[in-house]
Amino acid sequence: MKTLARMLALSLAAGGMVLAGTMAEAKPRLTPQEQLDKRLAGRVPGKPVDCITMPMISSSQVYDKTAIVYDAGSTLYVQRPKVGAESLRDDDILVTRLTGSQLCSIDTVQLRDRTSGFYRGFVGLDKFVPYTRPPKVAQAN
Repeated sequence: MKTLARMLALSLAAGGMVLAGTMAEAKPRLTPQEQLDKRLAGRVPGKPVDCITMPMISSSQVYDKTAIVYDAGSTLYVQRPKVGAESLRDDDILVTRLTGSQLCSIDTVQLRDRTSGFYRGFVGLDKFVPYTRPPKVAQAN
């Protein structure tokens, strides 16, 4: 019985050391704003625009309670909703109803729960801020 108790104690101690080592190496989780800043690193904001052409958009990403980024290749359009931003979750499904090919600052986007598909709310859009990489400056030889 003593041998079994000793083996159990050693196993628990070893497991605790592994867990402690893993926790010590864990990186702190970035806030949604920090994640957005990292995505936009090296890009400069342009003049806000009222509409974006949806066929040019290859993907979108939601940053919790912060923004939606629409990826148009060389340009990232950042949308910080003027209504409902606090409802944004990174696992939301965005449901957009377009009357043409553009998504505009007067439109709304429905939020759906990814698991249940149930309506969770909506966001009222604002102007889109385009972020692009600055042109490379040619060095004189």
